[in-house]
Amino acid sequence: MSAVRFERVSRVYPGATAPAVDGLDLQIADGEFIVLVGPSGCGKSTSLRMLAGLEQVDSGAIHVGDRDVTDAAPKDRDIAMVFQNYALYPHMSVAENMGFALKMAGVNKETRMLRVKEAAALLDLEECLDRKPKTLSGGQRQRVAMGRSIVRRPQVFCMDEPLSNLDAKLRVSTRAQIASLQRRLGVTTVYVTHDQVEAMTMGDRVAVLKDGLLQQVDTPLSLYDNPVNLFVAGFIGSPAMSLLPAIAGENGAVLGDYVIPVPRDVLGQADGHSLTVGVRPEAWRLVSDSENGLPIEVAVVEELGADAFLYGTAHTHQGPADVIAKVDARRPPAKGATARLAADPQKLLAFNTETGRRLLPTSPAPTTR
Repeated sequence: MSAVRFERVSRVYPGATAPAVDGLDLQIADGEFIVLVGPSGCGKSTSLRMLAGLEQVDSGAIHVGDRDVTDAAPKDRDIAMVFQNYALYPHMSVAENMGFALKMAGVNKETRMLRVKEAAALLDLEECLDRKPKTLSGGQRQRVAMGRSIVRRPQVFCMDEPLSNLDAKLRVSTRAQIASLQRRLGVTTVYVTHDQVEAMTMGDRVAVLKDGLLQQVDTPLSLYDNPVNLFVAGFIGSPAMSLLPAIAGENGAVLGDYVIPVPRDVLGQADGHSLTVGVRPEAWRLVSDSENGLPIEVAVVEELGADAFLYGTAHTHQGPADVIAKVDARRPPAKGATARLAADPQKLLAFNTETGRRLLPTSPAPTTR
């Protein structure tokens, strides 16, 4: 197995006005499962395809282990690719599909079948080896595509949105299977998705990209708790963080008649006395009309059994802003009502509205015993 290293890697498509990937610096440890996530057009699939040798590198270098593979042919990189559309041969059986790459490499039949059976046991496909792809479910076809990669015993797995063709329930079960399988095999894996829930639940680390630029790479929990800018804060988390325009006041961030306590050293960093306050759904609590709270016009309440989420609108000095709050599932506010929410000051985040940069306290908060 091998580590992977991107060194200032860029790709500019002919006729494009901006790079699809711009100076990507990323180190992936041996055996690590890393997820590249971001909106459509952010450069995540291009980055993966450059690693696999399916896309040209215009500048920079890519290393797999101790080898510089920047200009190496795809077949010489020892990388296995799992595609979104499975790419199975319809006239071949499952066993023939899984062993095809080994056959083309000149591996004898006995060794091929041994590796195919080992992979089939890992993927719970032993009873499907003689069947054709058209007789399989979507989840089974995806496991066959993975099995075809596993039998090659590559140094790196590249997976390009492999679950996007599956229904919601099957995606949940299959992503758990993929994450579990990767841990058992210990193969370095680079996984691309636009679904941040997939990214948060599968990756050892997650790399967030936007417009070809790497925004942040960290563990899922660190991304959730400590986003470096407004984009990462708004993209990571489901339901999304509420991002509210505020004014820096004497005692905190002012949103209309509601004041959220914010450290003075953070308020002092707000350019032009304005800032954006970020509040996760679980950091809100419902308060009475007599308490200090932000009035919210309740549009929808999602009742999910154990949890409920309020979706509403707050009116700030810059106009209406969307708010999402986790509320008591047994006593949710009525749709169309006006609710008052108070934010936990220990859990809110502050950002420079113009640059999107996170505003951090310049001195540590006092500890309480």
